[in-house]
Amino acid sequence: MTFWKTSCLSVGLFLITSGAAQAQLVQKSEIGFGLGTFNYTGDLVRTYNFAYSQPALTIFYRSNVSKVISFRASFTAGKLAADDATAPIDAFATARNASFDIFLSEISGVYEYHFLDWRDNIRRLRFTPYLFAGLALFNMSGVPSRTEQYSTIQLAVPFGGGVKYVVNPKYYVALEIGIRKTFFDYLDNISDADKGYKTYQYGNGNDYDNYFFLGLTLTRTFYDIPCPTNPYK
Repeated sequence: MTFWKTSCLSVGLFLITSGAAQAQLVQKSEIGFGLGTFNYTGDLVRTYNFAYSQPALTIFYRSNVSKVISFRASFTAGKLAADDATAPIDAFATARNASFDIFLSEISGVYEYHFLDWRDNIRRLRFTPYLFAGLALFNMSGVPSRTEQYSTIQLAVPFGGGVKYVVNPKYYVALEIGIRKTFFDYLDNISDADKGYKTYQYGNGNDYDNYFFLGLTLTRTFYDIPCPTNPYK
């Protein structure tokens, strides 16, 4: 009799434990926003220079595909600007004295890879570095008129990385920096030109312009309760 009582108790505990395990919350969907800066490299600025940073913001939706892989869809917008007067790269830039100031908006889809199991309920690890890469479309407004014909909507490849930190089970913050590699040479409204005419209004036509986003984001996590499956199928 004792054997049957022990067996029934063991089975009961197993079922309760299994039910509790199946009812565990799953972090699947997230939304968030962030504030940061846009920056630019091209014919006016050759390397990343924080002095040319302009305000930008982003909003996004994230779906956690697995414990280490997430997909993020984002809308990011802000100003992009630079000039030859602040830090001319050579004598031609001084003579050119060009500048630009545009508004840029972007939609993107990227995959994120997290290096650490930061959501493990046992180890309670609260941070992870991560990398991301994907595709984006950006649109420019406020572009001065030029003789060259081009679309203000262009393709870019965003990639970069950052660090995420869990504030509490529902919220976490992230610091991220990413480059947008473009296939376009008119972010600064300057490209290759006929150098036989000494207007100095030309740049390097073999070197595309790029832009960057550096920002701090806040994410809200939504929990899903998985439905139990039939083990006898």
